[in-house]
This record gives sequence, structure tokens and C-alpha cells, in this order.
Amino acid sequence: MIPKSELILNPDGSVYHLNLKPENIARDIIFVGDPDRVEKITRLFDSIEFSTQKREFKTQTGTYKGKRLTVLSTGIGADNIDIVLNELDALVNIDLETRTIKKELTSLNIIRIGTSGSLQADIPVNAFVLSKIGLGLDTMLRSYQNDSVTITALEEAFIKHTNWDIRKGRPYAVHCSEKLEKQFENDNIHKGVTATAGGFFGPQGRVLRLAIQDENLNNKMDSFNYNGTRITNLEMETTAIYGLSALLGHHALSLNAIIANRANGTFSSNPDEAIEKLIDYVLCKIIEEGTQILIN
Repeated sequence: MIPKSELILNPDGSVYHLNLKPENIARDIIFVGDPDRVEKITRLFDSIEFSTQKREFKTQTGTYKGKRLTVLSTGIGADNIDIVLNELDALVNIDLETRTIKKELTSLNIIRIGTSGSLQADIPVNAFVLSKIGLGLDTMLRSYQNDSVTITALEEAFIKHTNWDIRKGRPYAVHCSEKLEKQFENDNIHKGVTATAGGFFGPQGRVLRLAIQDENLNNKMDSFNYNGTRITNLEMETTAIYGLSALLGHHALSLNAIIANRANGTFSSNPDEAIEKLIDYVLCKIIEEGTQILIN
């Protein structure tokens, strides 16, 4: 039995941070960072059956063209992803009444719709990037036994190429879901490695008043290449989603609208339009291909 101190429930039986019960979520879940972005998606739904918000975690579940979907805001950063993924997994794979792990486990399908900055000059603003691999610079997954899902060779190559200061923690790399990659890929969508930083300013090479540990890190990441795959973009959630999903047996894919190009210093003149187009694309692909609950 899992102790009350480890799996915290609210008085109504919902999981502590997300304020959700098992019946409140679909098996196909769209992640967004910003709570205000949830309704930019669900306003397109035919109906909404459930809505709740606690702190930055806003959830709405409804039906889009006959498909039951959940949209959930994670807030910013890998630490929030740690909360969201573990509590979602508890909703489907732990009996909350007996506090025991279920014998039959359910795999969720998780698609992240995000915004990001491109590190490559030839990936322009308003383009879409599919994260084939996540490269975590945030170290969150290192709190778990992760050898079964991480790509050690890529990690070693990155550490060597960038002369990475190991005092910042060892980076970790994880593949996206192959099933979801095939479902959502498109010739017009860029693919590559998405680097997940542990912060927005110094960890992403931004300098305001504080000097950073390696002022050339972004340039080093620009030129990194692993078996023909380069680092396309930099953000704050993708690799944490990939790592925890892989360890827990869920399928995860991250898609980003590029609203800034760090290589040439440009920013989208209409970032909202880029996000809306990515939302339309994701919803279309979910309906076109369909998704499937996998029982492990």
C-alpha cells in the first residue's frame, strides 16, 4: 500500500495538485504550458464535460468530432512535469481507494503543443518542430532509475562536444514515442533533438545582469550532430515529458511552434497565428489517424 504521505489526495479523493479523479480524464491528453491556452483548444470542441483549475494546472475534458480528449496546462518547467506525469499515471494505474498498483496498466497518449526558440538559422519563425529526441539539461530524470530509457551514447557525445561542466549535472536523452512520431510526422515539419533547459535566462544562454557559466554553450549546441541529427530548438519541458512517460509506459510526443530564432535574432510577428495553426494540425491528426489505448 502506498502511504498517504507519498500519494496525497484531496478530501474529495482527487489527486492533490491536479485536482482530478480518474473519470475526469481521457486517455488522449494534450499538454500546453499556459493555462490560457487550454481554452484556445477546447473552444473548438463539440462539448466540454469537465473543467477544473488548481494553481497553474487547468484541465478540460470534452469531445472533438466524436473523440474524447483532455487538455491540461502544465505550467513551466521540468519540476511541474514531474508533478503532472506522476499524478496522471496515478489516476489510471493506481487504485486510489486501496492505494495499490493495478495489475493491468494503461498507457496514455500525451501530445505536447508548445512554443519554442529555434537554434538553427534554417528553421524559421512560424515553422513546426517535432522533437524526435529530447535532451534534458535540467537533471530532473536523474532522481529516478532511468538507464532503461536514456540514450547514453548521445549524452556522452554531447558532454564531449560542449565540454559540459558536470557540476551542473549529467544531461539525459530520451526518444519520443515511435508510434506517435509516425502519426504526427509530416514532410513540412522539422525533426531533431529538442534541448530542455532548467530555466529561461542563464540556463538558455540569456544574459541580463548575471554572467553565465558558459557563454558559448548555445553556439556549441548549434553545431552538435549525433548520427545526422542536430539540436533544433530549446525549451523547458519536452525531455522531462519523454523521460517520465517512457519510464511509466506512456506514449509522448512534443510539437513546437517556433516563435523565435535564436541564431538570427528574429521573433514571429504573429505568434498566436502560429500556435493556432499547430493546434489545428494536432487535432486533425488525432482525428485522422485515431489513437489507441494500450494495455501493458
